[in-house]
Amino acid sequence: MVADSVHSTDTGVTAGMSTDPTSDDFDYDEFAYFEENAREAGLEWNGPPEVGRIAVGVAGSREVSALRWGSGPVEVVLVHGSAQNAHTWDTVALALGRPALAVDLPGHGHSGWRDDFGYMPHQLADDLAVVIEELCDGPIVLVGMSLGGSTTNSLAARRPDLVRRLIAVDITPNPSSAAVKDIHDFIAGPQTFPSFAEILERTVKFNPTRSGSSLRRGIVHNAARNPDGSWQWRYDRRDRSGAPKVERPDAWTEIEQIAAPYLLARGGAKGSVVTDEAVEELLRRRPATEVVTVDGAGHSIQGDKPVELAAAIEAFGFGTDA
Repeated sequence: MVADSVHSTDTGVTAGMSTDPTSDDFDYDEFAYFEENAREAGLEWNGPPEVGRIAVGVAGSREVSALRWGSGPVEVVLVHGSAQNAHTWDTVALALGRPALAVDLPGHGHSGWRDDFGYMPHQLADDLAVVIEELCDGPIVLVGMSLGGSTTNSLAARRPDLVRRLIAVDITPNPSSAAVKDIHDFIAGPQTFPSFAEILERTVKFNPTRSGSSLRRGIVHNAARNPDGSWQWRYDRRDRSGAPKVERPDAWTEIEQIAAPYLLARGGAKGSVVTDEAVEELLRRRPATEVVTVDGAGHSIQGDKPVELAAAIEAFGFGTDA
């Protein structure tokens, strides 16, 4: 079942309330920041885009939520990384200007949490397959970053009927241990912060390639303010020590099984988790793979260089050779 969407042209912000997260009368409106996204990226602003939130029922009583961009048949599906959410793709979606679906993975954003802690890529791929089958008319261009990239690899390997072209954003098996440690250190930090200034300060420290305004928006979408003014992360951070042991399929084998044309977009700056050795291994296993390096981007290319990433998606996914 698909829930009704709410369009960005009707933000629902209470009269007199503020979208400034440091204001005492802050009122979260997820559709209120698109103009800021566009202007920061140098994109032309012609008024609010058509964006709605939609949800699809998956296993049990859970729902997977997503942002539906545009009204035509979905052409591209965007899947975020660990501890992120669908809004990480806002500027990319604005730059693409195509009907798109940006998915909140289970346990993230507005999607339901999995009580079985089934957040391994092949488990998330099962939920993602349901969403694509429900909301897309045919094989689509599938874009996944980090955990989302591993998830889309699993999906493409097992469901080739759903994927026309696949773009992995700064992720390969055997990622850089140093870069991954920095990411894990950030995610493993406090759940709650006394003020917005403190959650922003820590986020800026761990994301040196991102602009302050971009990180500010990211926190607004990925954290919630409590009645006492403190802030806490939205995604599922429960203790998983008692989670069932599940064996994950071999990631390299999954990549070899993918039939769709494949592009790896890797960051060219500090923070990228993709090593030269992993690229060599990828090309050995999939000689036809295309690889592009996005200068000035770390791991979250969609946040660091969204317009450049959108151009790479457009060229590979919809160019004359696509």
